[in-house]
Amino acid sequence: MLVLGIDPGIATTGYGLVKSNQAGEPELVAFGVISTEATGSTAKRLVELYNHLRALIQQYQPDECALEKLFFKKNIKTAMTVSEARGVIELCFSQAGYEPAQYTPNEVKQAVTSSGNATKSQVQEMVKFILHLDEIPKPDDAADALAIAICHLSHAQYKRLIEQV
Repeated sequence: MLVLGIDPGIATTGYGLVKSNQAGEPELVAFGVISTEATGSTAKRLVELYNHLRALIQQYQPDECALEKLFFKKNIKTAMTVSEARGVIELCFSQAGYEPAQYTPNEVKQAVTSSGNATKSQVQEMVKFILHLDEIPKPDDAADALAIAICHLSHAQYKRLIEQV
């Protein structure tokens, strides 16, 4: 199973592709970010995000997709633009035939580190460990997207086990 994980944002959207290898362990396929020009209008930035994500989906043809649910404590302006980006991401997924899984930051932390209270650096270290990498994936948005993909892969494997019982 190949999973595309997305950490949504308007300026930078992280993506990570992780597949389940023959032993059922997560294996890195690709990761990176989709960046939009800060000088562009929000509409142009959203179109740019859509086009890049669509190209990623066409290139890798993942089996399933997952993204992080929004969680904001402070900045409402940031929450609004990230919400707009999430809407475009969901539209892109839907048009490509996917129903994306959605996970809260705590669910991702729990799946990757076994603690919903893990720090960002602990999650990044576990992503590095789980995927047998030499260093933590950079930038942070890409590492977060890989964590989301790992979380979904874990949930999907668990779900299949339950269905077999």
